[in-house]
Amino acid sequence: MNNNNEIDYIPQHKLRLSYMPWLYFRLKAKQIAWAKPWQEALQEQLEHLETVEFAGNCFVAPEARLFAEPGRLIQVDEGSFIAADSVLHGPIQLGKRVSINHHCSLDGGKNGIKIGDNARLAPYCSLYAFNHNIALDRPINQQGVSSKGITIGNDAWLGTKAAIVDGISIGDHAVVGMAAVVTKDVPAYAIVAGNPAKLIGDRRKLSPEELANLAIEIGL
Repeated sequence: MNNNNEIDYIPQHKLRLSYMPWLYFRLKAKQIAWAKPWQEALQEQLEHLETVEFAGNCFVAPEARLFAEPGRLIQVDEGSFIAADSVLHGPIQLGKRVSINHHCSLDGGKNGIKIGDNARLAPYCSLYAFNHNIALDRPINQQGVSSKGITIGNDAWLGTKAAIVDGISIGDHAVVGMAAVVTKDVPAYAIVAGNPAKLIGDRRKLSPEELANLAIEIGL
C-alpha cells in the first residue's frame, strides 16, 4: 500500500474491521489515529440514542444493531467487540474481551443475557432469553412469553450457528460445537455438539492432540 494514499483505503479498512473486529486491537499508531475517533463517535452516539454503556477500548461495527430501551441496558465491558450485522436487544451484559462475531442475534427477553470474560461467539450464533407460549386457547400471535435468562461462562466458546435457548447456563471454559442447539445446562469444561446438544468430551480429560481432532470433528 502507498502510505501517501492511505486515506483512500480508510473506508475499506473500516469495512474490514466491521467484519473482523479483532484486527482493531492490532492496529498500528497511524491507523489508530483515525480508527479511535471513529469508534469513540459511534459509541457516543449509541450511548445517546439507546440505554447502552461502553467501557474503554471496545469496538462496535456501524453495521451492528443495538436496541436497549430503558430497563433493557446493554453493557459492553473493556476490550469487547460486536461485529457487523449482529443484532442485540437488551438486557445484555458482556464481560471483558468478549467476542461477538458477525451476524449473531441476541435477545435478552425480560431476565437478560450475561456473557463472561473472554467468551467468544462465532458467526451466526443465536441466543434468545425468552420463549413464546403455545397453548391452544388463543392464536399464536396472542400468546404471551416467558423469560428465565441465559448465562455464558468465562472463556466459553460457541461455534458457528450455535443456538442457545432460554434458561440455559453454559459453564466456564465450555465449548459448543457448530450448529449445536443447546437445550440443557452445559457444565464447566464440557464439550457439547449436536441437535439437541449432547456431552461428547471434557477439556480437562483430553490430550492436546485429542482436543485438536475433536475441534475439527465438531466444527468451530
